[in-house]
Amino acid sequence: MEINKIYNENCLITMSQMPDNFVDLTITSPPYDDLRNYNGFYFEFEKIVNELFRVTKNGGIVIWVVADATKNGSETGTSFKQALFFMKIGFNLHDTMIYYKNNPMPTAGKRYHQHFEYMFCFSKDSPKTFNPLTEHCRYNGMANMKNRGKNGELNYKKIERTTEKKVGNVFFYSIGGGISTKDNIAYQHPAIFPEQLVIDQIKTWTNENDLVYDCFMGSGTTAKAAILLNRKWLGSEISTEYVEIAYQRIKPYLQTLTLK
Repeated sequence: MEINKIYNENCLITMSQMPDNFVDLTITSPPYDDLRNYNGFYFEFEKIVNELFRVTKNGGIVIWVVADATKNGSETGTSFKQALFFMKIGFNLHDTMIYYKNNPMPTAGKRYHQHFEYMFCFSKDSPKTFNPLTEHCRYNGMANMKNRGKNGELNYKKIERTTEKKVGNVFFYSIGGGISTKDNIAYQHPAIFPEQLVIDQIKTWTNENDLVYDCFMGSGTTAKAAILLNRKWLGSEISTEYVEIAYQRIKPYLQTLTLK
């Protein structure tokens, strides 16, 4: 199938054209709860996840960004139900990461402001690629690491601290007009990824020339990030309107594509 293209169709049709073990990383935010009828199209969750398992390479990753609506006074629990289904069909729940919004819209009612969404990291077997983001350590040099043995005894081991350490699994992003992206056309889509979120995950789980897929491409954030990071990419988007927005958005960046 043609690579570096957004297919204007249901993602089930796109994935049906893919061979087994084809995609290195899928990163997407699916429609859920009140958004299940997406521009008039129904979200067939279980069929989609089964196809994602088939087309994902052994060692490949799916980053699934999802939250819960509140209905009849209760959060739906959709996020947890979906995670359990991924595990049921064979994915590992490799990490439960948090996408934390520094500046969310205020909410009313008897709940605290909703600041986060889940970024579930599902792996097919053990991840084949891990390029962790790092941050500066305050201390370096030698230190004693203390841990408790199975019989309750304390054990000490000399370790060398480095100047860099892996970041935590809570990722902080500011969102909104002019912040999530500088591409104004993207805001014609009602719900866009922070660009940096996608960049961070692509850097972590793939290498150059790996194939990145977004089964709900929306405004084209995944395609743009893949282009800038020299990855191959594919997308599915059932809305013709959003496909046109995405192509207009990524057009200035296509000339930077230098894949071998």
